[in-house]
Amino acid sequence: MKNRDLYLTQLIRYRDKPLIKVITGIRRCGKSTLLSLFENHLIASGVAKDHIIRMNFESFEFDEISSYKELHAYIKERLKSNSDRHYILLDEVKQVTSWEKVINSFLVDANVDIYITGSNAYLLSSELSTLLSGRYVEIKMQPLSFKEYLDFTETDRKGNLQENFNQYLKFGGLPTMVELMDFPDTIGPFLEGIYNTVLMKDVIERNGIRDAALLESILKYIAANIGSIVSTKKISDYLTSSGRKTTSDTIDNYLKMLENAFIIYKANRYDLKGKMFLKTLEKYYIVDMGIRNQLTGLRNTDYGHVLENLVYLELIRRGYEVTIGKIGSLEVDFVATKANEKIYYQVSATILDEKTRERELRPLQSISDNYPKYILTMDQTIFNDYSGIKVQNILDFLLE
Repeated sequence: MKNRDLYLTQLIRYRDKPLIKVITGIRRCGKSTLLSLFENHLIASGVAKDHIIRMNFESFEFDEISSYKELHAYIKERLKSNSDRHYILLDEVKQVTSWEKVINSFLVDANVDIYITGSNAYLLSSELSTLLSGRYVEIKMQPLSFKEYLDFTETDRKGNLQENFNQYLKFGGLPTMVELMDFPDTIGPFLEGIYNTVLMKDVIERNGIRDAALLESILKYIAANIGSIVSTKKISDYLTSSGRKTTSDTIDNYLKMLENAFIIYKANRYDLKGKMFLKTLEKYYIVDMGIRNQLTGLRNTDYGHVLENLVYLELIRRGYEVTIGKIGSLEVDFVATKANEKIYYQVSATILDEKTRERELRPLQSISDNYPKYILTMDQTIFNDYSGIKVQNILDFLLE
């Protein structure tokens, strides 16, 4: 079992704090493995195995437990005494109706530390948020970063990085992918299976969608247009032109559902001069390149936009709030903020051409504050500073 230090460290940091740890992320991104890694950490730190209650509701073993009363009885029976701390680890707990009542009850009545996972944002829907207001922390998990990918494939960083990067761009970073690398024929069916399961279980069944074909068309449109400005009208016009009548409201709802299943991420636009969010013309990014390529069949691949997608996910992974910056008629690809930190990024496959370089520099030069500004590119160049605007190679950025 490979480590996922980025997430494991967060769990360890929150251990024994009076908060429910909620791990969210797309199916098969490694949430169950993370719980197993954490369970191993607990045992290694001296917690007795019978003080850890681990349940995975996707396993047949817990098929009988479908109501909150059954769940409560099962856990209560396994709590040895109230003076000893117990650790409750629940995988895909949303399979149990009204499960949040049980969580809330043990939080109040027992000496427990609780960890739950879910592959849908509805896990933290209003009902749970109300019950647990201020008493949970969300750990947002993603497929492997490029750095983790190299670790999983046991690739030496001095080796052919570019070749590994190309493979990562093609097949994506779902952990199971790494085990299939020796059998490339199995990768397509595996990605297709994940995509179908996410779409079926986490979007279609969850929301009672009647028009699954429309949902798929919208997702394919987003996959082909990552990093491009998108509006519901644009999608609606495109679908109408290909013979599918729909409304902006329907598209808007379907996009929200896809976001809630962690398949797509929305980046809002922020007016840097007016200091306000703009209500329209967002950009969307997709959670995993392998899934994207499965949807688009590797065509319509704008290399710059693919790189932009990777940088967006990496910034989210590092805990930044990420928006698109608008400054007059110019646009900054990403404004990454957290606490009192702010960094501006432009992403471009290459800036060796003078015109391209000027185009990428212009938005950053228009910003009058003194926060760090970067252009991320695939170039290997000795010039890495244009009057304070730093140029960094994307692979170096991803491996920081």
